[in-house]
Amino acid sequence: MWRNESDTADAATSRMRPRRLRRFASASGMARETRLAVADLVLPLFVIEGRGAVREIPPMPGHSQRSVDRLDGEIDDVGSLGVPAVILFGIPDRKDFQGSRAWSADGPVPRAIAHIKRRAPGLMVVADVCLCEYTDHGHCGLVGSGDGGPEGQGRILNDETLPLLARAAVAYADAGADMVAPSAMMDHQVGALRDALDTAGHGHLPILSYAAKFASAFYGPFRVAAGSTPRFGDRREYQMDPANAREAMREVQLDVEEGADAVMIKPAGAYLDIIRQVRDRVDLPVAAYQVSGEYAMLKAAAERGWLDERRAVLESLIAIKRAGADIIVSYYAKSAATWLRDA
Repeated sequence: MWRNESDTADAATSRMRPRRLRRFASASGMARETRLAVADLVLPLFVIEGRGAVREIPPMPGHSQRSVDRLDGEIDDVGSLGVPAVILFGIPDRKDFQGSRAWSADGPVPRAIAHIKRRAPGLMVVADVCLCEYTDHGHCGLVGSGDGGPEGQGRILNDETLPLLARAAVAYADAGADMVAPSAMMDHQVGALRDALDTAGHGHLPILSYAAKFASAFYGPFRVAAGSTPRFGDRREYQMDPANAREAMREVQLDVEEGADAVMIKPAGAYLDIIRQVRDRVDLPVAAYQVSGEYAMLKAAAERGWLDERRAVLESLIAIKRAGADIIVSYYAKSAATWLRDA
């Protein structure tokens, strides 16, 4: 009606008062357009080797690295709150140039998967697939030499990395993972994982691809948590330029064509426009990762009394949902679930 320039439309518009519905919306949510639910949330967990170990992560208050035997409290919490899934990141005791602990059957992630599935069979376990936590150089793929890479250290080798990512994915599938999530941003990683999983008898296992992962400053706390800060250079060689939206659409399209079952945008808060564009283009589930830097900023401001933590967090999550995300990975998953339950 508002596009009509007739006198009748002008008269009708002058009688419109959007405030009339807000009183009811605040009381019952009846007119609410976007709804955030506990079922939308995924909680990240950091798993270390050893026994009886819990190590706080200083830039991420409320989160810790935990050995497998100290995961039970977290698993019980998410179960009681109704959070449907966790995503696992492993931190090994020893690292090497190719990240071989990523696919070791007795590595932190395969052991954690098996433990969680025994304790909470109905909880969805997603295994992140990358090498950065496992390599002694901190990059997400193999490093070549003598080819003009950053600081003379060589470039990250895309095609040579793919079999290693695929090997890790199969190891996680063998351990009982419900989904694998390749995050290394190597070209054709989804196709490599799909072929390897199918060959290994895991054709049923879905792939959640980090399809558009930007080279963001908001990953800093995660790199402390995962011990994955690169020893040289940075990850802009393979992660995306924050300025590029059209390239993000190409990345997503490539992963969809290679067999991704869901696609993810990372980070979330500064890339709501990318989430919306992806949502408008693909019919697959769309995930978004509210990353460690987003969590740390909200937590730090709340601790200083500069904002209302509950309102600010839920507002940020609703914005991600409103942009088009079906799935939200967030370090606030447990807190948000509690607040939503008590609302």
